[in-house]
Amino acid sequence: MKAYVFPGQGAQFVGMGKDLYDNSDIAKELFEKANDILGFRITDIMFSGTDEELKQTKVTQPAIFLHSVILAKVLGSDFKPEMVAGHSLGELSALVANGTLSFEDGLTLVSKRAMAMQKACEAEPSTMAAILGLEDDVVEEICGIIDGVVVPANYNCPGQLVISGAVPAVEAACAKMTEAGAKRALVLQVGGAFHSPLMEPARAELAAAIEATTFNQPICPVYQNVTASAVTNPDEIKKNLVAQLTAPVRWTQTMQQMLADGATSVTEVGPGKVLQGLFKKVDREIPTESAALETA
Repeated sequence: MKAYVFPGQGAQFVGMGKDLYDNSDIAKELFEKANDILGFRITDIMFSGTDEELKQTKVTQPAIFLHSVILAKVLGSDFKPEMVAGHSLGELSALVANGTLSFEDGLTLVSKRAMAMQKACEAEPSTMAAILGLEDDVVEEICGIIDGVVVPANYNCPGQLVISGAVPAVEAACAKMTEAGAKRALVLQVGGAFHSPLMEPARAELAAAIEATTFNQPICPVYQNVTASAVTNPDEIKKNLVAQLTAPVRWTQTMQQMLADGATSVTEVGPGKVLQGLFKKVDREIPTESAALETA
């Protein structure tokens, strides 16, 4: 079975999507539609902006979503997913790709999600840190004994877990992780504490938008971040998507489950190759590739 996966925040780069815009009429039309929906020319920032402009959450999230979803649309009949998953923001790309959401509704939700998250980040100084070389249960245990908000946020692959929370709590946790034998405990340059209780204001805001959006019956299962299991029921997909903002991304468990359910190859749709690398950490033999627009 062919698994298609969609990257999250951090995969962006200046120039992303320009080849699609220049070489495909379908892509050009969708990018222009996106500019209209968002109310600003995101294509200008994506194609020729600065790293700083592109790094703003309200720009990054729609930019990665657009690159991923438009690439999937351009692939046309070559795009035949039997299972999909997306890392954090990428879950919304996956839901458009498997027909649960329309392009327009997906982009609107991504934009609202980004704005709500940016607002929550500004409300309290918060951050995330990558912990390398410790067992998950050790990281969980240390987070549990630190004063203040700090929780496991992204289970990226075995031996790589990102924690999230208030700045002093994350710093204290990093010191403890190093004492416990972590190879690295590195505070990340991010806007705030994604996938932690500090995103509660954003979760509440997004819940209303998701509730008001039509979710269709998908053409194939989505493996959701919150459950790390295959879901096809639109109501369940909605519930898990809302929970995702404050719950951890169980990507390690998602990859393991997709492989257990018969994934035989992995195609990453969107910028970068991060997810292919993570799959290789779970199964060195699995064939991986980046989706690509074929031009004559």
